[in-house]
Amino acid sequence: MKTIGFVGLGDMGLPMAVNIVKAGFPLVGFDLREERLALLEAAGGRRAGSCRELGGQCDSVFVMVFSGAQAREAVLGDAGLIRGLKPGATVIVSATMMPREAQRLEAPLAAAGVGMIDTPVSGGKAGADGGALTLMAAAKPEVLEANRDALDAVSKQVFHVGEEIGQGQSVKAALQVFIGATFAAAAESLVLASKSGVSGRTMFDVIGSGAAGSPMFENCARMILDRKFKDTGSRIGTMYKDLGISLGLAHENGAAMFLTSAVYEMFQSGVSLFPDEDNWAIVKLLERIAGTQATW
Repeated sequence: MKTIGFVGLGDMGLPMAVNIVKAGFPLVGFDLREERLALLEAAGGRRAGSCRELGGQCDSVFVMVFSGAQAREAVLGDAGLIRGLKPGATVIVSATMMPREAQRLEAPLAAAGVGMIDTPVSGGKAGADGGALTLMAAAKPEVLEANRDALDAVSKQVFHVGEEIGQGQSVKAALQVFIGATFAAAAESLVLASKSGVSGRTMFDVIGSGAAGSPMFENCARMILDRKFKDTGSRIGTMYKDLGISLGLAHENGAAMFLTSAVYEMFQSGVSLFPDEDNWAIVKLLERIAGTQATW
């Protein structure tokens, strides 16, 4: 059986790695934090001392770090995967970044005989924990199929969105526009209702029963009304970063993004005020302005 590598054992990466272990794959992981490596070992994985060391032991490697710059260092740095991977291996880039950042990894990997899958994920920590993420995969069909068993171990569905590296990141950037705007709309709706004397329960039930209702709204509203702003697996800093990617891609392609620009500014204020909290914390900014609090 192929050996899978995993670089980046954070809130998303660690449960993804654990699900790969549960699927029966030998797994080697790397992270800069000792405590995350210890958690991986406790789940049945092995640790590596560097990306280069990890690459030398693996047939396919997931890269689930925070940014494009971190992914580039993990893949192409002096101690990067490319220094250890053997021809025929595959790098599966699951981190979210600008499409051009993903594209810049492709040629050096191809020159080393290494394939690449550009596949950011959606579903948050709950999806990572349950092996139920949605993957937006851009790759050559034969590379995708050769790695489908590993991809299936972390996902409920894999969408092949194109063969060109970067297309997966473009889909993710467009998706985050919708998700970020939904979170902002839910927060504003609940704050307006609260300020007007309407209970959160009423809004939760009314919106949830109609066409505007969705699992995304229900989860967001429940977190707000329960006042759960930390450790819910949906960090405000990540959404802020992702919306910046969405706007950057829009600027590169000449697309007007009026709503996304406003939502980005909301998240920028939110991450300044509540840097260690989760997406739902943006409601507290609105509550401060309105002088109210959205509760059940």
